[in-house]
Amino acid sequence: MTHKSIATQRGAALLLAMLTVTLVAALASAALWQQWRHVAVEAAERERQQAAWVLTGALDWARLILREDARTNQNTGAGDHLAEPWAIGLEEARLSSFLAADKNTDPPPTLEAFLSGAIQDQQGRLNFANLMFQGKPSEPDLRMFTRLFGQLGLPEAEMTTAAQRWAQAVDRSAQAAPGDTPLLPTRVGQLGWLGLSAASLQRLSPYITVLPERTPLNLNTAPAELLVAAVPGLDMARARRAVSQRALTPFKSLADVSTVIGSTEEPLSDAHHATASRYFEVTGSLRLGERVVNERSLVQRNGLQVNTLWRERTAARAPAPGQASSLQ
Repeated sequence: MTHKSIATQRGAALLLAMLTVTLVAALASAALWQQWRHVAVEAAERERQQAAWVLTGALDWARLILREDARTNQNTGAGDHLAEPWAIGLEEARLSSFLAADKNTDPPPTLEAFLSGAIQDQQGRLNFANLMFQGKPSEPDLRMFTRLFGQLGLPEAEMTTAAQRWAQAVDRSAQAAPGDTPLLPTRVGQLGWLGLSAASLQRLSPYITVLPERTPLNLNTAPAELLVAAVPGLDMARARRAVSQRALTPFKSLADVSTVIGSTEEPLSDAHHATASRYFEVTGSLRLGERVVNERSLVQRNGLQVNTLWRERTAARAPAPGQASSLQ
């Protein structure tokens, strides 16, 4: 065998060895990636389940607070106001601090989970569903919304269009055959279906809501802008005075409100005004490392029973240091 043929064979063997090593490395990398992906998916699923458990517990805790508040109100005759325990939000706190309060629980030292939340009275806002009453447009409620649009500097034409489309949608829903009922908005963000612009919805979001039935405005929790919108003839100065007065002595009845605000163009009525509430929105946020899970729930309180009507959950990445938090 010549020297040249030996060198050729050695070169081929070396090339084959290199190809074998490359193939083994590629297979090993693929197996390692598959294993890493499986671990990552399993970890994400575990975090999702943990977040669901914690947020469900937070919702149950909020319902318990509202139930005990109802019990207290029954005993004292008080209304629902912003000085009650349910109205105090939970600032972001380490979850292990809650577990440490239980002497039977030994929380893991590496638990990096942070919880925050709040309960908001939805009857402290104008209810878009009030625009229809017994199958017909409600003129008093339409005037309330029109006054609110005027205070916020929003185009009245948008309000008129949205009210008309809402009436048409409700009418179609009432006449539709079973299984063919049109979808009505159930969230403020969905009112864009009726022609309200994104800018208008953003401005309106602290002042309006969409509830499954007609509801009076709680004058104990509504901001001054809504007092002016809901009480014909009430000016902003008297509305702000009423807000200051109720912070010291919450209203127990509409008679208490009338005493504070004085004479108006129309008397307060149970159909449009109240000092207590039945609908509340519960929000909760759980931060696990770089992930944030947010949940919103609408609950209805009937006596001492608090039922959850809907829940929605979204996930996002935690904001970088110095950026605005998504937990509020």
